[in-house]
Amino acid sequence: GYWAALKAFSLAKSLSTGNSKSFLYKN
Repeated sequence: GYWAALKAFSLAKSLSTGNSKSFLYKN
C-alpha cells in the first residue's frame, strides 16, 4: 500500500545519505 511504499522510499533515502541508524531509531 501507500505507507509501505513511503517507508521503502524513506529507507532508501536514509541509506543513500548514510543515515540508516537514524531511520531505525525513528521507526
